[in-house]
Order: sequence, then C-alpha cells, then structure tokens
Amino acid sequence: MKFDTIIIGGGLAGLICGIRLSQQGQRCVIISSGQSALHFSSGSYDLLNTLPDGTEVTSPLSAIKSLTESYPNHPYAKLGEERFSELALFAQKYLQEIGVPVQGSAKENHYRVTPMGNLKSTWLSSADFATSQSKDKLPWKRVAIFNPIGFLDFYPRFIADEFLKLGTESNIHLFNLPDLDLLRRNPSEMRSTNIARVLDKKNNLSELTQLLKRESADCDAIIFPACLGLDDDTIEIIKKEVDKPFVLIPTLPPSIVGIHTQQYLHNFFIKSGGVYMLGDSVKRAEIDNNLVKKVYSYNHGDIPFTGKDVVLATGSYFSQGLIATQDSIYEPVFGLDTSYANNRQEWYRTNMFDTQGYQSFGVKTNSSFNGLKNGRPIENLYVAGAILEGFNGIKEGCGAGVSILSALHIADTILKNANQ
Repeated sequence: MKFDTIIIGGGLAGLICGIRLSQQGQRCVIISSGQSALHFSSGSYDLLNTLPDGTEVTSPLSAIKSLTESYPNHPYAKLGEERFSELALFAQKYLQEIGVPVQGSAKENHYRVTPMGNLKSTWLSSADFATSQSKDKLPWKRVAIFNPIGFLDFYPRFIADEFLKLGTESNIHLFNLPDLDLLRRNPSEMRSTNIARVLDKKNNLSELTQLLKRESADCDAIIFPACLGLDDDTIEIIKKEVDKPFVLIPTLPPSIVGIHTQQYLHNFFIKSGGVYMLGDSVKRAEIDNNLVKKVYSYNHGDIPFTGKDVVLATGSYFSQGLIATQDSIYEPVFGLDTSYANNRQEWYRTNMFDTQGYQSFGVKTNSSFNGLKNGRPIENLYVAGAILEGFNGIKEGCGAGVSILSALHIADTILKNANQ
C-alpha cells in the first residue's frame, strides 16, 4: 500500500499532522491502535504554563527565549524562538479554520475552571468551557450549578466553595429526567458518555433547557458538567434558548469534549482524503541506507505500507509509544535512541506531586525532529508529540502545545521537501 506519508499514531499530533498534509494534497494514512489520550482531555490545550525550573509563565511568547537558552533538548528549543512564536499564533487560527472552536491566545495565558472549581493557567480552551482572564476572580457574581442526580464524577459543592473564594456565589441544582433513571439502576452506568447520549436526545434536551431557564432566573450564568455535547448541535441549541452564558466544566474522565474532538478530527482527516486504519499497530519496519523503506502492521501481515515519509506519533507510556523495563526505556517500532537516567532512582520521587524524572524521558531527535538510531538521523522519519524527549508535559503545562506545534512543523517540513 503506497502513500506519500505514513503516520503512526492517531492522537492529537498524528491527526493534526495528517490533516495538514492531506489538505495540501498529500495521500496520507494514519495507523492507530485505538483510544488516544484525547479521550481523557480536560478541554484545554496547554502551551507553556511553567518553565522547567518552576518559574510561572503568563506569556508563552515572552518566556520562550529563556526556555530555549536554558533547555536545548526541549522540543520548543529545537523549534527555536521565532518558529515557536509563528506556530503558536498560527495554531489557534488553524484549529478554528478546521472547525475546532477554541478561545485563548499565545500572547497571554488565560485561566480555565478545573473539575474542582479552581483556576488553572492554559493556552487554548474549548469555546464552551468556563474561563477567566484573571486568576483571582470569575466574570460572574452569582451562578447556577447544575448536576444530574447520581452523577459522581462532578462535585458541585467543592466547586461552589472554590467559587466563593473567588467572589462568586453559587446556587446548586440537582435534577433528574425520566430517561436517566435507566442509567441510575446501575451506578457504574452514570458516566459522562452515557449521560450525554441521554441528554443529547431532542425530547430530553427540550425538557432540560426549560429546567435551566427556570432554575437560573436570579443568576448571571449557568454552570454545567461536561456530560453533554457528543452531538454537534446540543450546546448551541441550549445557548440559543437560555438568556445568559451557558458554560461547561470538565468532569473526571472519560472526557466528552475529548471524545468529540477525536471523532471530529478523525472525520475531518478522512474528508480531506486521508485513510485511517483503526485498530491496527505497526510491528516492524525495514530501514535501509538511513531511510524507512517499508512498514508492516499486525493486521496487514506481509503486505507493507510504503511512503516517502513516516511520522511517529505513538504517544508516551500510556499508549505504549514508549516501553519501560526495569533498567531502560525503549521505543518499540524502530528501536530509536531514547534518553533516560541510567540510575533508576532518578526515574521517580516518592512524593507523587513532585517532578518525576521519567516524564521527561523520550525519543532523541535532531533539530529537524528526525528520529535518531545509533546516533544517526533517519532522513525520512519524523517524531512528534508526547514521545519526544526533553519536556515534562504535566509539570510544565506544555503537552498539547508540543503535540500541536511539532505536528504542524513536521507537516510543513514534509511539504517543503516535497516541493523542492
């Protein structure tokens, strides 16, 4: 099977790269084993919240110079200050263009409301999520917080307590709909995805909208758990009916906005001409003269995938893009060089909230994001996203930014080389 570019991994990095290439006329295939980390998304995309030394970042564009000078192995340092700024500003516009509605700017981080009701710095948030430009207050004096009775992955009381610290009072409303009783027979079924399928139904949506209007009469905004909106029109219908801001707060996983984004990007990639191989994994590759010649998957046996370029975007430990043994970290598809501490005691700290060493381990690349094998770059193999070395996506608040920016940069590099 012959393609222009073979992309291994169907998460955020793989999809963004594939869409960008397909829009420019490339024939691309994405080989994806299944569920990606997007299914656990908070609804926001972090670019840079903290420098590796712990310094808080309010303006990513202003802080990037310090990062690139001090941490040369960081993916952003490999992009360089100018390219980082260019891509960060472009990414917001690009997501909007392909139909992913977001709010925010790389010039200044804003603050999103977390599942516990406090404010956390971020780059871009879903357009429907509760946010603030200030870390000390919310844009409303009084809100109505709604939650389906029996939904245990959302905590209205905790949220109301945190809101009060920020100067916002809350009314809490627990509600029920007859169709939710079917889920409530088994508490394990009261999860966000199942609730969304109920609330997205037109008859339930109409009843819910009337309830929201009635119970929020004396409030400035309506706060709702992100357990609706698998269907594209649900949230817009509610917004048109209620006469005040209607915003969502993320719940514990699974994430409705993450699942919706994954499905949307998957469909957009296919509509752009891409081929998506779901439920398949790459088992080996043939490399000759520093070029990937053939890629073999489990589902296709001896039938190889061939392409001019290959993008490895298999994620980190969660999706087995990286495998940890007792004494090493390795990349299982190509056997690429990885960075990790030889002393296992440096991999972790006993306090789970400390910076963990293993989180910055990953695949080594050159400045063009070509994967290294035995110290030499493989010329047509690029590495994107969470599998990269040199950054801690959780502590630095840069995981989504690294995925999006590295994917866009690699796509542009492939297109540039193809046109030469």
